[in-house]
Amino acid sequence: MLDCGCPEHYPEDWHGRDVDLSGHCILRLSIPTPVHMPVGIEAYLQRQQRSVEELELSEEWPNLVLVRTGIWKGEIIRLIKEEGSLSRLVGYLPRPFQVRAHLHHGNVSTLRNSLRLIQQSLFDEGKMPKDLYLSHLTCPRCRDRRGGDLILVLRQWQESPTLKGRLAKQQLRKK
Repeated sequence: MLDCGCPEHYPEDWHGRDVDLSGHCILRLSIPTPVHMPVGIEAYLQRQQRSVEELELSEEWPNLVLVRTGIWKGEIIRLIKEEGSLSRLVGYLPRPFQVRAHLHHGNVSTLRNSLRLIQQSLFDEGKMPKDLYLSHLTCPRCRDRRGGDLILVLRQWQESPTLKGRLAKQQLRKK
């Protein structure tokens, strides 16, 4: 972990790949997100970090926090190594839990084009996009040292027979 709290290491090899996180052990904490804006996220991140330390959990990638927002409620998730903790905050991701990963170079204001590319590639493969998870890998204090703003974007998806059928029909029309 860096002095500023940003993750020192992250899964760089995930860029542009589908990753199966089904059944992965996680530490989950709900956060208020009115109109998709996390409120007091720093306090929740500190609370979650204290939980990691108090429960003596080890993380796959220390301080890699995935944020999912919603209309009123969201969550922050850390991927942890399975240790059999009985805490109510420790759980498992559902099965199936497939994500398409993308390492975005830029801040949130430039994220739109990357999200569009991810979503279009999923549709082109007959996969239905679901939840969006963001992980800020740099902060204003360390972004200059680490090559600018970096955001790990994870888009959950599911196989869609309907989309695959439509794609097959389009392929037949083109021939």
